[in-house]
Amino acid sequence: MTILALSLVVVAAFTHAIWNLLAKKAAPAGPPFVAAYTFLSAVIYAPVAAWAVIRFGFPMTWLAFACILVSGLVHLAYSLVLQRGYQVADLSVVYPVARGTGPLLSAIGAFVLLGETVTFPALLGLAGVVGGILLLATGGRVGRLADPSARKGVAWGGATGGLIAAYTVVDGWGVKLLGINPILLDWFSNALRTTLLLPSMLRNWTDFRTRMEGYWLLAIAVGLLSPLGYILVLTALQMGAPLHVVAPAREMSMMIGALLGMIFLRERLGPARVLACAMIVVGVILLAS
Repeated sequence: MTILALSLVVVAAFTHAIWNLLAKKAAPAGPPFVAAYTFLSAVIYAPVAAWAVIRFGFPMTWLAFACILVSGLVHLAYSLVLQRGYQVADLSVVYPVARGTGPLLSAIGAFVLLGETVTFPALLGLAGVVGGILLLATGGRVGRLADPSARKGVAWGGATGGLIAAYTVVDGWGVKLLGINPILLDWFSNALRTTLLLPSMLRNWTDFRTRMEGYWLLAIAVGLLSPLGYILVLTALQMGAPLHVVAPAREMSMMIGALLGMIFLRERLGPARVLACAMIVVGVILLAS
């Protein structure tokens, strides 16, 4: 992976951690929050998508449209499952479990479906990143998973991680093998999600407005940051960065999330979390070697 591609992934990790922190704050709003930030994303990035069509064109093939369809459906499921997880469990459980499950399954998908090869240092890096994320999730105490709320977090986080793996492989196929521009893949996928969510939003407009009271600024921020982070990741893939390297490297967001929790939520950053962050950093270095 080149320094530029790695830099894009690092910036994406910061962006991802921030918008997930905001989404957790809006957890009480539930699915209406997903509908709101999805719609706002489509509106905010429409001029960028129009520019991308003019600048890069769009491959008018049935495979490209199939890729966007599958991507949109998987991303929709991911958004709803993630928001539900934030409603029933702690961010410190759902987020790391989701981000730990995703790269493992993504790497397997990259090896099996995309034919990518892996080096021994990359395998060590993958182990370091995933191990560090699991350590963040448990705080070094395996018994924590016996707590009902923690089990809910693991269940919803695991489901989210599976969907992360699915859309990472699908979107990686779209930008690497089909030549779809990352901006356009993300925008058309998001436009599809908006189309699917819009009828429910309009049909239950009063309930939607009530549940979104106080959360519109968060929805605007997530609508702006969520596509930005993912477009950066897709751009790194299009530049030739291997999917099995990019997917785990994104998990630096775990380290960033822990620091944000300490700074803004006053969470305690104990020895286990410090060790977990160190494992993630070393793992990312090995993945980039």
